[in-house]
Amino acid sequence: MKTTSLLSPLKGATHREVGGVLVDVVQTGNARVKRVVYPQGFRWSKNLKDIVGTPLCMHAHVGFLASGQINIQYADGVIEEFVAPQVVAIAPGHDGWVVGDEPAILIEFDFEGETVERMGLLVTH
Repeated sequence: MKTTSLLSPLKGATHREVGGVLVDVVQTGNARVKRVVYPQGFRWSKNLKDIVGTPLCMHAHVGFLASGQINIQYADGVIEEFVAPQVVAIAPGHDGWVVGDEPAILIEFDFEGETVERMGLLVTH
């Protein structure tokens, strides 16, 4: 899939970069829509663990993987593979990494600290 249009500037978005990950956020009512671009070679435990200060990512991720592939490993050892185009629902308590030679682009929906509860996800895997 050609990713150039997926990387175009988003009208009304706040843009930031954290640990090599590009994040564009647009507030929509009580929720946020985010475009998250994970670069080739990204791994949460390598790129964000020290910045965030927790052994695993403790955020829930719900959305649509528009491009690329990400794999997730939970604390219990279970690995999930997500290959675009695919809907994703990832519970807190995971490591994640990009597979292959292209970035992974995730269109994510969240309710900040209330995503797990409001989306009906497990608190941990």
